[in-house]
Amino acid sequence: SFVSLCRAGSDDASEQDWQAAADYVRANKAPGELIVFAPEWSDPIGRQYLGDQIPIEMAARMDAARYSGIWEVSTAGSRAKETKGLSADRSESFGELRLRHYPQEAARISYDFTKEWRTAKVTGHGRPRFGLQEVGFEPHQCVLVVPRPNQSITLTFETVILGSEIVGYVGLADVFTRRKIRDPGQLEVLIDGKVVSSATAGVEDGWVRFSAKTNPGQSAVEFRLTAVGPNAKDRRICFAAEARE
Repeated sequence: SFVSLCRAGSDDASEQDWQAAADYVRANKAPGELIVFAPEWSDPIGRQYLGDQIPIEMAARMDAARYSGIWEVSTAGSRAKETKGLSADRSESFGELRLRHYPQEAARISYDFTKEWRTAKVTGHGRPRFGLQEVGFEPHQCVLVVPRPNQSITLTFETVILGSEIVGYVGLADVFTRRKIRDPGQLEVLIDGKVVSSATAGVEDGWVRFSAKTNPGQSAVEFRLTAVGPNAKDRRICFAAEARE
């Protein structure tokens, strides 16, 4: 099976190792803490043992910034991208597995554009929809738009309480259309009509981060999404974003 093949390459971590690590996480994890696995290909194995602790909102998260604690299960000295730059306050070994806990200061959210997507005024041909999408072979809950080639769809949030920055991600959904359509998608962020950030998502780029420093207060925020190129038919552009204090 796929899981058996993955396990064969995981420095011989046994089922007992995985079960012991999972039991430790269950006994010590605070509600809502994030669980990640390293290297990335070990994720299917980890979910076999800890999948009940990973709800869809966690599995398809925008990023790890909202979580005050991260549990990392790793092999072969690997680190998950979510824990880079953090220092562990707890470390345990279970055979060939290393389990670490990383505390961090959770981001404080002043406005969640993804959650509030239905309140946006939409201009351009095509209607956005929210759901679970595959972007860069990862699951993400995001707002999906499909502009016409060389055209844009704009979502305008007319009354937004901003903090110190807007952070978001954009990518191209659906591996099958990425194979057929090679043109990129582009996202621009506008505050009170001025472009403050932009990002281009190509077929190989995955989940692309963008950000913009902001002044606290109330503003109108737009997300302009463009299918770049005359052949960019059915270019499925997916994004998520939030304003952080």
